Amino acid sequence: MTDWISRSKDFEALDPRSKKQLASLKAVKLPAGKVLFRPGDEVAGFVLVVSGRVDVYMTGPTGREILLYSVTPGETCVQTTLGLLGEGDYSAEAVAETAIEIVIIPKPLFLGLIESSAGFRTFVFHAFASRLQSIMQVFERVAFLKVEERLAAILLERADESGLLHNTHQELATAIGSAREVVSRRLELFGKKGLVTLERGSIRIIDRSGLARLTA
Repeated sequence: MTDWISRSKDFEALDPRSKKQLASLKAVKLPAGKVLFRPGDEVAGFVLVVSGRVDVYMTGPTGREILLYSVTPGETCVQTTLGLLGEGDYSAEAVAETAIEIVIIPKPLFLGLIESSAGFRTFVFHAFASRLQSIMQVFERVAFLKVEERLAAILLERADESGLLHNTHQELATAIGSAREVVSRRLELFGKKGLVTLERGSIRIIDRSGLARLTA
């Protein structure tokens, strides 16, 4: 059995035949920044993330991006699942946020396992349902929460224990579905209120409770 399977707890309950089929696949290491797919690309296989993180973005007609979700070990990509089951192409872009290790299950094998392996089928559909729920939460936040609320929440989420986060204004804008200029203005306002300080290449949270009140 290949090492990547032994590290994947999601497949512990798979039947021996399915494990043997998956054992023939090799994990591939890719560097941070690698684009895994773009809108219009054909979905050729099911992507499993063994280590690292892949971010999936959607770009609107104006060129503004929004981060739909991130894929980490044990999670699946909705775009890939939809493409394999619905015979559609990708409509978003996936980028390796960190160095990653992935396994690609070819489409014929993926469909065969969906049909023959209850354990594999359960993993795929449970992960699919969980991912859809997280995407709905993204759209809910963009539709119903103010920019200040979304920005405060992402700052609290991404900051380390010291309150520091190394994200550009554009990265934060993409994460909350806004424009860089809007995020920059809100951060300046947060700074004037004593909630954060803007440092070169980073942001430091000064008042966590104050930011938390904005998200309540």
